[in-house]
Amino acid sequence: MLEALFWPALLGYGEAAFAYATARTSRAATWGVRIGWLAQTALLVVMAVRADGFPWSTWSASLNLFVWLVVGAYLIWGCRPRFRLLGLAVMPLAAGLFVVARLGGGTHLGPHAHYSSLFLVLHVGLVLAAFAGFTLAAALAALYLWEEGRLKRRSADILRLRLPPLASLERLTWRTIVVSLPLLTLGLAAGIVRLRQEGHSLDALEALTLGAWVLYGAFVVARSAGRRAAYVALGGFALVIVARLVLSAGHFA
Repeated sequence: MLEALFWPALLGYGEAAFAYATARTSRAATWGVRIGWLAQTALLVVMAVRADGFPWSTWSASLNLFVWLVVGAYLIWGCRPRFRLLGLAVMPLAAGLFVVARLGGGTHLGPHAHYSSLFLVLHVGLVLAAFAGFTLAAALAALYLWEEGRLKRRSADILRLRLPPLASLERLTWRTIVVSLPLLTLGLAAGIVRLRQEGHSLDALEALTLGAWVLYGAFVVARSAGRRAAYVALGGFALVIVARLVLSAGHFA
């Protein structure tokens, strides 16, 4: 059953990534995203029903959930025609990470971590939701920098591409981070409380997550704008990727 749901999800994401690379297939890309996300939703539901505990406690399973959250956040408004290039940034990444999750066993049921389900829901769930928001903010920031560069060079195709206004991209980036930061705060607090209860010191993953929290917190307080804001969003995303792919592999071992 899980196998039968993985492939439609991957094909949907892959089709969307390919379709977004061409200017005339935005509608096909949108349907690819929707079909892939619905198939992955069914996959996660089956995992939740069949599992004895929290089914996304391993690094690869949490990566599976992370991809679903990223695509879900993108679906809220990112499928509009003006945001086609945003899909070109998000969907190849989502498809690639989905394959990594599969190779790591994250689309199958496996052994669960020894932590309680409540802790995993609060810590893993909230942190992943925040990281998904930061990933979308980074894609918006990348689109902002790309569009600004073409405007400065007065590229001939800038009007034909029907891109969103720079002010809209800047505003959406800031709002996405503002919404995601409280989720990271709550998830990080749950992790730190667990570490104190068990008498452990701050591990590398928690330290890196704390660094991301400080960076994004400074971003919100300073009300950064323009290119500086875009670079901060991309820098925070670099921390997110390291946390997800490098350090998370051994966090719940």
